[in-house]
Amino acid sequence: MKFRGSLRPSRWTTSYGLLNGLAARELGVAVWQTGNRSLKSPLLSKVHVRGAKRTTTIKASSLPQGVLPPLPPTETIQPEKTYPTVLQQHLNNVRKFSDCVVLTRVGDFYEMYFDQVEQYAPLVGLKTAKRATTLGDVSMAGFQHTQLDRYLKMFVRDLGKQVAISEQIRLPESERNSRGGGPMFDRKVTRIVTAGTLIDESFVDPFESNFLLAVHVDPKELTHLTDTGSIANRGAMRFGLAWVDVSSGDFYTQSCDASTLASAVSRIGPKEVVVRKGADQQHEDALQRLIGEGTYSTEFFDGDQSMKAFADWNEVLERQVTTEELTAFSEQEKQAGNLVLSFIGEKLIDTNVRLQAPVRRSAEETMVIDRQSLRNLEIRATLRDGLTRGSLLQIFRRTVTNSGARLLSQRLVSPSLSLDVINRRLDLVQEFHEHDVLRERVIAYLQRTADTTRVLQRFSIAKGDADDMLSLARTINMVQQIADSLQTHLVQEYDVGSSTQDTDVEGSVKTRISVLSLADILARLMLAGPAKLAKSITSTIDEEGLSKQHAAEDEQAVASEQMIADVVAADAAGKTLPKLARRASKQASHSAAQSSDDQDIWIMRRSASPALGQAHTKLDGLVTAKHKLANKLRAATKAESLTLKWSAQLGHFIHIKGRDVTGRVAALDGAHSIGSSKSTRSFHLTEWSQLGVQIDDAKRRIRTEESHVFTRLRAHILENLMHLRRNAAVLDELDVACSSATIARERNLIRPILDASTSHHIIGGRHPTVDIGLRSQGRQFTSNDCLVGQPSQSIYLITGPNMGGKSTYLRQNALITILAQTGSYVPADYAKIGLVDNIFSRVGSADNLYQGQSTFMVEMLETAAILKQATPRSFVIMDEVGRGTTPEDGLAVGYACLHHLQNVNKCRALFATHFHGLVNMTRGFEGLACFCTDVQEDGEGGWSYVHKMQRGVNRQSHALRVARLAGLPEGAIEVAGQVLDGLGYGEKRGHDAGARVAVNAAAG
Repeated sequence: MKFRGSLRPSRWTTSYGLLNGLAARELGVAVWQTGNRSLKSPLLSKVHVRGAKRTTTIKASSLPQGVLPPLPPTETIQPEKTYPTVLQQHLNNVRKFSDCVVLTRVGDFYEMYFDQVEQYAPLVGLKTAKRATTLGDVSMAGFQHTQLDRYLKMFVRDLGKQVAISEQIRLPESERNSRGGGPMFDRKVTRIVTAGTLIDESFVDPFESNFLLAVHVDPKELTHLTDTGSIANRGAMRFGLAWVDVSSGDFYTQSCDASTLASAVSRIGPKEVVVRKGADQQHEDALQRLIGEGTYSTEFFDGDQSMKAFADWNEVLERQVTTEELTAFSEQEKQAGNLVLSFIGEKLIDTNVRLQAPVRRSAEETMVIDRQSLRNLEIRATLRDGLTRGSLLQIFRRTVTNSGARLLSQRLVSPSLSLDVINRRLDLVQEFHEHDVLRERVIAYLQRTADTTRVLQRFSIAKGDADDMLSLARTINMVQQIADSLQTHLVQEYDVGSSTQDTDVEGSVKTRISVLSLADILARLMLAGPAKLAKSITSTIDEEGLSKQHAAEDEQAVASEQMIADVVAADAAGKTLPKLARRASKQASHSAAQSSDDQDIWIMRRSASPALGQAHTKLDGLVTAKHKLANKLRAATKAESLTLKWSAQLGHFIHIKGRDVTGRVAALDGAHSIGSSKSTRSFHLTEWSQLGVQIDDAKRRIRTEESHVFTRLRAHILENLMHLRRNAAVLDELDVACSSATIARERNLIRPILDASTSHHIIGGRHPTVDIGLRSQGRQFTSNDCLVGQPSQSIYLITGPNMGGKSTYLRQNALITILAQTGSYVPADYAKIGLVDNIFSRVGSADNLYQGQSTFMVEMLETAAILKQATPRSFVIMDEVGRGTTPEDGLAVGYACLHHLQNVNKCRALFATHFHGLVNMTRGFEGLACFCTDVQEDGEGGWSYVHKMQRGVNRQSHALRVARLAGLPEGAIEVAGQVLDGLGYGEKRGHDAGARVAVNAAAG
């Protein structure tokens, strides 16, 4: 017997258990495989099993006879152990997003597993547990999905982490079938939440912008940051800044140099700073120091820069940027814009972000308030605790809208340098200040508006809901009411034409400039398109149905929270809740069961579309048929308790309560039981099952059509997006103007006069925040004049006792200047101020141990920045410069600063000091005037401060009196007095006589 063939072990393989020895010999099988190795018969060693095909002839007689020997024991192939699908999906995401905390959606919970549980769960107060798997126990922790914002705040804001959110996405049946079954859900990361990419989270500050800032510098210039020989070249470095508020769509750019970078970052106030990853850690550290420290986090981004060219920006902008606009942006700004947009694209993975066209900020347009001044003047936060309470922003914030509060904050840190802009703002404030009825009416309308900019942004990224639509419609209606009120006011007060399109408004009211601001407001409002949109929204969305939906959601949330509380309580007591799964199942199916009882909630009116009306009509007929069927069945079974129900487990079924239910069910043809108890019976009936399916189909058609209607409404909103944003900006300006007018009325503020001079003429000025604090205590603030910059007094050299009010005087004049250039009324009796381009302050003291800088070093760094950057139009306040070193050195440094301010900077400056020797040293300075505060004795050993600023020099600081007020031990005070006596100052202690030396203006 002959066999011809190609013998290859990989193909000619059989199992010993399937063939006996004879069959094996007849088939000529010569090779067995066990696992990954082949066993060859030594008798067939000449058979070629590798290389080219060969034809081999074998005689059957040459094969071994009889029963073949048993094969060696085979190696059992164990299936590879893997984690359950959810855990494996989570683990894959953890590996992919290694720098993030990964939260995976599982049902109604977000969960975390593996090492991140031990690392982060204790930090946010999550209890941990173990999940058994074939690969061992896995740590796990989680929370209900409704608590996502709460934990995002802790992870992102408190811990400074990025969070990757992995949502569960149901896979289509076709895809599952193509895989041969498999998991029902895929879990992929749809978004990475960072501090600067927040959208609508509940912990986003409504009163502050949530800026993400990108800083770009040419990589070739990075060596200047680390090369000590290139420090001089840092001044030539140009930085591009681009910052975006994803929650509102605001987009800005700016250029600056190394000396102003930290101040620019502080003014912007970002929540996160992103920088292109440097060549090495040394460069990154140097750049971080240059940017400065703050409450923001810094991300060195090394991802793909998807935005390669400026033209790519148009893909994410609500309107295209023209070629003419393009020329205004520097190359550094373009690169910074590319960086910030690429970062947003990488973090908001499945979100189509739409932003407003970028606005370029220029140093020539706004006053520059350096970083130290923002802090020292307590504009946005106090020095004491870093909170807004007690700051200039908090005291002057009487806005009634969130977006108006954000605009006020931006204005306070970036006052205008345009006289036209400032005066237009002041004109609007004046109109509301002089007309209380108009102001109160506008405020009442504003209070009923939504945070339009953030609502619109949610729609632009497909996150807006029906509630947002209704709030937008109400806002549009309020805009119309405001426009009508302003128009009526113009007609009644100034006899301006009743049409908002009156082209002769400006010519008819030349005698009242403030009216022009109202006319400008009316001209900028876009009313027609938004009015149609509002009508569409209100005629489409059923507010009553929406309220019912909210009530149902709230009820379900309360039930879920109660269930979680029970679990936590039971866990703390070491108990278990065996019926918890059943209880959760009942709650989950509760809304579904309600649907069979005609409790469906619809949020769209039937008249929203013809298709929706037809679907509701059909459903009405089916529901009527259901009621008829129920009545027929009740009559047939004589069971009034009969109900038609549905559940996820049983489908459409009939339920009867009662003792003798068996006989009653028998009266129904085609009914078959699906469950029973002592007093109830559930069964299927074909007639109800078919009708129930038709009802479900009708409801699905309604849901589908509601979704289509919502999509069309959203498209209508996006069509009006630019007009709506424009109107929102007008509302913000009105809110800020009304706020300033309200405060002016309450606190007796006056309208300042701004001009192009370089002098201050402030009479009866008051510190904005200190004045309010004293009034709340029933005390009076001592007002003071400031005529710095006038001929012969461009610099004030101020002396006086400790706690005498010198620092308050310095700060109050800087704050009055800032308020004036924001377009606000100011706390003074009269104020005429020449435009200021920069405000610098060197007040207070603090070290910087992190960067190895002593208090004196910090003071000198701030002083150096002032002397290098102040211009003739700047306003400088300096307090006790030189106090951190020896008296001789401090005196020399103080004199050098005054000399530089007088002869080089030639700016307006207020310089307070306890180095009384400076008075004699600067007598020859032209334009330097001496002023002081004092103390007053009552003749009976008592004394009080005289905070009124007056001409002269006070050579007595009264330090021991202040020490006694502070509670210094009396023994220590006596020792200090003896030391003063020994130094020859004893005759001056505690006496006013001769303490103040009068000097005339000519002598300074």
